[in-house]
Amino acid sequence: MRRITALVLAACAAAVLAGTAPAHAQQKVKVGALKLTSSAPLFIGVEKGFFKEFGIEPELVFFQAAAPIATALATGQLDVGATGVTAALYNIVLGGEQMWIVADKGREWPGYPLTGIVVQRDLYDGGLRGIGDLKGKRIGITTLGSTFHYHLGNVLEKVGLSLADVRVVPLQTMPAAIEALKGKQVDAILLPQPFPGVAESQGFGKILFWAGDLHPWQIATVFYSKKFAAERRRAVDFMRGYVKASRYYYDAVLVQKDGKRAPGADYDEVVRITAKYTEARPEVIRLGFPFQDRNGRLLVTDIERQMQWWTQNGFMKRTIPLKGIVDTSFVEEAAKAVPEK
Repeated sequence: MRRITALVLAACAAAVLAGTAPAHAQQKVKVGALKLTSSAPLFIGVEKGFFKEFGIEPELVFFQAAAPIATALATGQLDVGATGVTAALYNIVLGGEQMWIVADKGREWPGYPLTGIVVQRDLYDGGLRGIGDLKGKRIGITTLGSTFHYHLGNVLEKVGLSLADVRVVPLQTMPAAIEALKGKQVDAILLPQPFPGVAESQGFGKILFWAGDLHPWQIATVFYSKKFAAERRRAVDFMRGYVKASRYYYDAVLVQKDGKRAPGADYDEVVRITAKYTEARPEVIRLGFPFQDRNGRLLVTDIERQMQWWTQNGFMKRTIPLKGIVDTSFVEEAAKAVPEK
């Protein structure tokens, strides 16, 4: 009788546990990212459990620059990349390694600070005020072919200059670039938040312009490896969590009224989460959040424009047909599947 009773109790316990277990086991997904304000939707999705809600457990793998993320994705070290779109990514696809640009992760956009053109404070105080004043100056970026290289070239072209009119200094990582400005090894740098805010708060740099006010574009995306994209259910589940996080982010920090930011109810929470992951002070984070589509939808036409510029400037041999590198079906399916509040 005792044995039967024990078996019954064990069966009941198993039934209770089964009833409280998730519908399907959490699936681990390795995501390459940078510790930047523009990664806020990812941080929100992890911190708020939005990915777990759809059975996904992201493992954030942090890098010091964007280009190595594309390489890691191509070699199977990552499932998802979430960073700037570089010449390296396009050339990897040109070389035969398939990966897919699938969603928005940040745009340079007027009125939404992301990448700052930051100059030495001494040069600013000495009268350096415009893009034309950068002629002949040493401009620090991370790597050749990076988003910063692209942005610098396009901004210079707005005033009739070109990359040949400045000295581009590749410094490999963003921390190295900020230190180079601090040590006066370069005259100016292009870096995203929170680095420009740090340079100003510490007194050695001055934000000359927010680059998105001069040249708007689709600077950062979410992209999938070929293998991950082929696992359709898992890939869509990840995107469902991302879409939910993107909406939360947008409603908290991106809404504007009469041309001014109108912080949502969750603004302070998003600042706290972003500060935690970027390791920057909250007051620096509050300087501004980059724009991205509320549902994570891509500005697809800009991907084509980027490839044309890279090709014209010798960084790509030819452009890639959009259907060979962009797949918006994941974000579209996810946006329809995730209910609004």
